[in-house]
Amino acid sequence: MTKPRLGRGLEALLGESSRTAGSVAPLTVPIERITRNPYQPRKQFDEEQLQALSESIRTHGVLQPLLVREHGEGHYQLVAGERRLRAAEAAGLREVPVHIVRLDDQQLFEAALVENLHRSDLNPLEKAHSFKDYLERFGLTQEQLAARLSLDRTTISNLLGLLHLPAEVQEAVRLGQISLGHAKALKGIPDPQRQISLCKEVIMKNLSVHALELLIRQQRSEGLASAPTGEGRPATTAAEKTPHVQAIEDELRQHLAVKVEIRVKAKDKGQIVLAFNSNDDFERLIEVLRR
Repeated sequence: MTKPRLGRGLEALLGESSRTAGSVAPLTVPIERITRNPYQPRKQFDEEQLQALSESIRTHGVLQPLLVREHGEGHYQLVAGERRLRAAEAAGLREVPVHIVRLDDQQLFEAALVENLHRSDLNPLEKAHSFKDYLERFGLTQEQLAARLSLDRTTISNLLGLLHLPAEVQEAVRLGQISLGHAKALKGIPDPQRQISLCKEVIMKNLSVHALELLIRQQRSEGLASAPTGEGRPATTAAEKTPHVQAIEDELRQHLAVKVEIRVKAKDKGQIVLAFNSNDDFERLIEVLRR
């Protein structure tokens, strides 16, 4: 059965509360009585887009009511619609239309995630930090969060993996100098200094993700070729893997959603190495292998 799209997320997440809000006329409340959502994953807002929205609001008003929850007598906390709220303030409005919904803190956090996750301008690092904060605050696993947001668990795992990269590489992701695909390729390198060096090379040479992967594979092969084995013989290089072995690697990588390396050392001998980046990854792998 197809999972519900995240784009429908707020309605699905709010359930009866959303349907009730949509069936009644919005209230008009003073902006000064609305506090921001403390779980808002977005830390930066595009000023040009806000200015354009503000001009539209000056002309037409706020066409879509904000979602808020009660937060003390006569006061409210924003659930969804921060761009509209900021633009309304910039337009000089004193009041905005709102619908009131009933949410606990966990649902409020989820609503903030759902509202922002599919926006292309939301930084991957902002998403990653929000996932990390959510999991730590509410004690859920990646699988549980994925189910609540109708996401693949690997999407969450890949984003969380960004937080294990060196600060310089994270900054390059945040600034859009390298893509999430580049970051995933760099994540498979154990040496932080080499991650930083390759990141700089990607930026200077404008390398594609595929070009970076080829470069990593080439450097790994050269390193293995120069390293002697315990028997004094040169190690088998990654370049000597047959297409069949590489296909199996790819199949296992897709099935297990982790980095997989098959190390062929001699005829009919070798190792299968599975990498994990968190305790959740480790426990999930153990569960899969025990089946």
